Amino acid sequence: MAAGAIVPDAFVAPKAARTASHAAWSADHAVTELYLLHYKTLVRLATWVVQDTPTAEDVVQEAFVSMHAAWQGLRNAENALAYLRQAVMNKSRSVLRHRTVVDKNMPKAPPDMPSAEHGALVQLERSAVVAALRKLPERQREAIMWRYYADLSEAEIAAAMDISRGAVKSHTARGMAALRAALERDLWPGSAC
Repeated sequence: MAAGAIVPDAFVAPKAARTASHAAWSADHAVTELYLLHYKTLVRLATWVVQDTPTAEDVVQEAFVSMHAAWQGLRNAENALAYLRQAVMNKSRSVLRHRTVVDKNMPKAPPDMPSAEHGALVQLERSAVVAALRKLPERQREAIMWRYYADLSEAEIAAAMDISRGAVKSHTARGMAALRAALERDLWPGSAC
């Protein structure tokens, strides 16, 4: 293995020098050198697994922190990069498992519910429409009720009311105009043109 290619030079020194070197090197120095040499590669590896660069960066940072904490217990400094790679893969898999659990257990969003104010306004408008309908002449009120509440066609309304289709159109149009004017006056004063 070429010195510096995968791990720092100190990790590939002869065995006698390695043991002295391992004791002399502080965890800070060793982990910093590994970080400078391999951080980007490890982030690319983690990104490939978790499909998210910021999360991959967090995973790699955690792997380096874990290595720093376990540095004195590392039996062979030459295995430091292998340890890091394994830690990155394990932490990446852990992120994926966590995402799966979160997705499974995420509470369902409640359906959009109208506010109490909305309900009150709807009720007020409905009451105003009913009151305005009651004030219309009988034929206009019937034509509107058949058309908009019973959803009948003009021909069906004409048959039900025993009038012509033209009379249905006329009663419906006049009733709607009167209804609109009454509602604008009662519900939306000042909006009438």
